[in-house]
Amino acid sequence: METEEMHRRTVDWWRSCVETVGEDEWGAPTPCASWDVRKLVNHVAGEDLWTVPLLEGSTIEDVGDRFDGDVLGDDPVDSARSAAGSAVTAVADLLPQRDTVHLSYGEERADEYIWQLAADHLIHGWDLAVATGGDTRLDPELVAALDEWYSSREEMYRGAGAVGARVALNGDAQHDLLARFGRDEDWAPTAS
Repeated sequence: METEEMHRRTVDWWRSCVETVGEDEWGAPTPCASWDVRKLVNHVAGEDLWTVPLLEGSTIEDVGDRFDGDVLGDDPVDSARSAAGSAVTAVADLLPQRDTVHLSYGEERADEYIWQLAADHLIHGWDLAVATGGDTRLDPELVAALDEWYSSREEMYRGAGAVGARVALNGDAQHDLLARFGRDEDWAPTAS
């Protein structure tokens, strides 16, 4: 799957999950133990906000603390939706022109960065859906594409502390992808 398509489709999934969050669910627990729903959405919205300046060629130092703290404000759904839309537009318009981006760990290939974002949107979309009782079925095409990309990166991610311990695999593509990202597909808000 092409990088831009993967990004757009995972962001669309993410937005659909955000749009179902009820007013009383922002403080609900998520599979990310230290994040409630609002902190999870804030994290991904922050990543979306970073996408534009990084693809424009800015460095981490150029952006500074502009996206630190709460980026959701009084209307978290609209703020997350807007940030996601800006990210999708930036990827469509700027990715073809950008070879590398500057990340916290140094220079990275721009397409690799966008796959990292796609992974964040897909996996955290599942986190959000399961936390709020939404539809947790992932698009099998997205699962297969992300699995192919992630297979050579899993140990690097785990070694860097970016994902939790692998959960037992069972041969189901969605289950196994989530498990490799440290997610227990049987997680429920009452289980946390």
